[in-house]
Amino acid sequence: MSPVDRVRRSTVRMRVCLLAIAFVLSLFAARLFQLQGLDVNAYASMATDEGSQTVTLHAPRGAILDRFGVEMAATVEAVALTADPTMTADQAPAIAAVLTRHLGIDYFTTVTKLRTPQTRFVYLARRVPAWRADAVTTDLREARLPGVFTERDPLRSYPGHDVAANLIGFVGHDGAGLAGLEQQYDDLLSGADGQATYVVSPAGERIPLAAASIQDPAPGVSLQTTIDRDVQWYADQRLEQAVAETGSDWGAAVTLDVGTGQVVQFSQYPTFDPNDASDLRRQTLSVRGVQNVYEPGSVQKVLTFSALADAGEVTPRTRIKVPGALWIDGHEVNDDWEHGMIHLTATGALAKSSNLGTVLASRRLSDKQLYEALRSFGLGAATGVGLPGESRGILPEPEGWADINHATIAFGQGISVTVLQMAAAVSAVANGGTYVQPTLVSGFVQPDGSVTPAPEPATWQAVSERAAGMVAQMMEAVTVEGGTAPLAAIPGYRVAGKTGTAERVDPETGQYVEGQRTVSFAGFAPADEPRFMTYVVLDNPKGDFYGGTAAAPVFHDVMSMLLQRYGVPPTGAKPPDDKLEW
Repeated sequence: MSPVDRVRRSTVRMRVCLLAIAFVLSLFAARLFQLQGLDVNAYASMATDEGSQTVTLHAPRGAILDRFGVEMAATVEAVALTADPTMTADQAPAIAAVLTRHLGIDYFTTVTKLRTPQTRFVYLARRVPAWRADAVTTDLREARLPGVFTERDPLRSYPGHDVAANLIGFVGHDGAGLAGLEQQYDDLLSGADGQATYVVSPAGERIPLAAASIQDPAPGVSLQTTIDRDVQWYADQRLEQAVAETGSDWGAAVTLDVGTGQVVQFSQYPTFDPNDASDLRRQTLSVRGVQNVYEPGSVQKVLTFSALADAGEVTPRTRIKVPGALWIDGHEVNDDWEHGMIHLTATGALAKSSNLGTVLASRRLSDKQLYEALRSFGLGAATGVGLPGESRGILPEPEGWADINHATIAFGQGISVTVLQMAAAVSAVANGGTYVQPTLVSGFVQPDGSVTPAPEPATWQAVSERAAGMVAQMMEAVTVEGGTAPLAAIPGYRVAGKTGTAERVDPETGQYVEGQRTVSFAGFAPADEPRFMTYVVLDNPKGDFYGGTAAAPVFHDVMSMLLQRYGVPPTGAKPPDDKLEW
């Protein structure tokens, strides 16, 4: 073959090879173009045949704030550990050992979850702090143990621990509110979870080019409460001290802003720490101030004399002849101290807490008049403050009253109230006779930071302003020498108040227990220009304790802090000089 022929043949071969190479490259290019743009969904469909992973995108729960915006319940970043049992079944013991070592969860339960048949998703642990979850995933990765994943799962935290715990409540393992405001406003606080679905390879890795379906979560709404966290903390501590000193079964204290009805603090003891699940005992979880009822005793006399004054039947100086005892329907009614015939004014009957003087005065009202007056002060109806499980209390219909019922109800036995009911009733006297529905939430903070005010509280005239003013004047005699609660007096301020010492009803049997008492004190200051009303209740104190000696000192300390913290000055007005006797 000549040199020319050899060159021609080589050229042909080269051209054929180049055409073949170009053809192969065009096939690769076409397939790459198909993967990148034209047939992603087809590829995803093929991958879906291998498997997909759906991840819940948990919504951040709204915070619960005090009146100044301080967080009392907050959301902390955390994750949930999940697993795909189709990937973890063979290595379940080794994986469970890592989780048990870091998280303290049950080993055998975890092994069972990791081997769950016919599913590709199980929860292994919820709301794990991010730093702890990182340690788990690092160990699993180093040990080459596949199939465990993380997803965002916010953790609920309570910075104040037991401060206002019964009001705030707590959330369960599933993130749902189980008590207090957390339960009452769960739908608003929780928001709405979203979800994301990813296509994964047989090895459990997400395929980056595959289609993903993502629904963003809607964050929860935050609650702006009326609570002053600092006052709440102080009242909590002072109440705990009083319960310990008196050996009481429980105690409660609430403060209302007289003009607005806002709850400034609402304490109870015993209580709990919502951060510690081991401390969640049933007897400490209830909000006693709205869920438990008791007989109020002599604090009720404030309402009885308000009704009498409103009907024009008494003034502070109305004269009452008080015998040593009264027999009513075969029952002997006495005062807490022995005496013969004494001459008290209406002020004296209230200041000395005379049951007999109150009974004699109350006879100027019919059963229906007294009942309707108590209803006008909110007794026998829930306050609607916005806490779960609120009781209406017990106020019998007047058609069934005998004379003894009228008598005992007039001085606070034979009816049952909640702490908040009685606090709101006495606050109405301080507020010129206007009842203001107590409120605990002032507004709702949207995720964008805007605030929606809570609805205005209901108000109505319980008694006339004149009647309320007369009774407030009479109540000042309780806190001075000669009254039942001089320990409630605050130097420089005019203080109005009323003690309560009631025979105690056993909540289990519904019967009075001889020798047991529920003691209380309700008061407001300054008496002539009231700003705050505080009510303190101690149940079943052990020893010689009464409203004026056990509850009044707690009132004194909490009210003193309030007046100082909010810069409420003394009015400088001269207190009334009403005579207790005639």
